[in-house]
Amino acid sequence: MDLILIRLLFVVLFAGVCYYLHPFGIQNGGASAAAGALAACAVIVFELRVRALSLKRLIGAVTGSVLGIIGAALFCIVLRSALLPGANSAVLQIFVLMLMTYVGLLVGANKGDLLNPAALGTVFTGDRPTRRSAKVLDTSVIIDGRIADIAETGFIDGMIVVPEFVLRELQVVADSTDSSKRQRGRRGLDMLQRMQSNASLQVQIVPDDFPSIREVDLKLLELAKKWEAKVVTNDFNLNKVAHLHHVEVLNINDLANALKPVVLPGERMNVVILKEGKEHNQGVGYLDDGTMVVVDHARRMIGRAVEISVTSVLQTASGKMIFGKMDENGKMIETA
Repeated sequence: MDLILIRLLFVVLFAGVCYYLHPFGIQNGGASAAAGALAACAVIVFELRVRALSLKRLIGAVTGSVLGIIGAALFCIVLRSALLPGANSAVLQIFVLMLMTYVGLLVGANKGDLLNPAALGTVFTGDRPTRRSAKVLDTSVIIDGRIADIAETGFIDGMIVVPEFVLRELQVVADSTDSSKRQRGRRGLDMLQRMQSNASLQVQIVPDDFPSIREVDLKLLELAKKWEAKVVTNDFNLNKVAHLHHVEVLNINDLANALKPVVLPGERMNVVILKEGKEHNQGVGYLDDGTMVVVDHARRMIGRAVEISVTSVLQTASGKMIFGKMDENGKMIETA
């Protein structure tokens, strides 16, 4: 809003100056003010275009323009010594100056991406570390909600980036007619609001989009490449695709599995048998962290807490599974 007011003030002031000074011999005050307003609008349009340029393109454009002006000045020295009428020589000099500046500007801007501003000093790389340490969140990890707890503990450093196309997908889920999806979507929005309200976290909503790409996951990977950032997800398929695109991934499920306590064969533990297993006479229970425990000969103990001895531990793609057996007496734990 402040920028809009400044631009409007610039247009009004320049129009007022032209109204009173009558530039280029324009005697009509209204025509002078209109010409000044148009010139000011042209300057604003140019400023908006320059703001949209990347730093590399801007450096390239300026460098190309300066080299074009220098080349035009050298060429004009030759033209002045040519046997041409004064008017023709002046026109040719202006034409060469405009041509060389125009060509230098366009070529420099187009080739600016080939420049390496880092070689010119740290003044051009001030925003590099921030981008390189950024973490891009996908929809699934926002809905999951554990990212908020992890970020608040300080294990996630750098800027947390949420693209607007992910925000739109989250809003679609929150507006779903399915009550389960609607609840998950609203939970995701609540998690984002919670992270934004935390002063110790840098959460930024970015407008970067890739209209030519329809899939949200592929857009996410393109954004991560552009920012040289890491993608934070708990989506198994996105994790695989990201590795194919050589994009670094932080998988919340991998972190959760790594933090589960190490259990060795022979250890004893208490577990509540909740349901029967796939094999005959098996019972299944779960630890507090969600780890599945399969107990032999425990089908009759469903709904009860028993003490078991760990026989083996199996690490799978979806997590860790513990296999155990009850002692010969089938010792049961008393519950309050």
